[in-house]
Amino acid sequence: MTNDSSGIRHWLLRDLPYAAMLALAVGGLVLTSFRGPTTHYYWMALAPAYGLIAIVSGWRHVDTGAARMQLVLTQALHWFAFVGAMWLMFLPQVRGIDSDNATSLTLLILLALGTFVAGVHARVWRICVVGVFLAAAVPAVAWIQESAMLLLVSVLLLVAVGGVFWWLWRREGGRA
Repeated sequence: MTNDSSGIRHWLLRDLPYAAMLALAVGGLVLTSFRGPTTHYYWMALAPAYGLIAIVSGWRHVDTGAARMQLVLTQALHWFAFVGAMWLMFLPQVRGIDSDNATSLTLLILLALGTFVAGVHARVWRICVVGVFLAAAVPAVAWIQESAMLLLVSVLLLVAVGGVFWWLWRREGGRA
């Protein structure tokens, strides 16, 4: 085994949980955008998974049993509060005044905040960075959701214009 593959494996083992956090958040956005209110189970399971990653990542930063118990308790209470906030987003009274797009963005904002603060409590800067990435994704996701029809029409228009030019080019090539 070479040093390169050993370095890649070490990097994957070290950073895979944080990449998984980002991938799971993107999965939640996609599900909420297409499935709407049926995705609450996904979001409810996501917060404890993030909490578990924060506990496992923060475990090596604490030395005593009391500090580890405090880490577990802090993360459990922290993510329990965020599960409660997410649950509120899926109440029928809230769903009635909120669109699926707005719900997915609100859940992403909650997840970004929760992730950043969990990283601070666990003393894991990589989790804080995940929270910052999630927060930075909010305006991008909002723009994509708002501009989805514009993007679709633009792509279809480019394909149509390209098809016409291709057809004309083939037609001219047949005459020569």
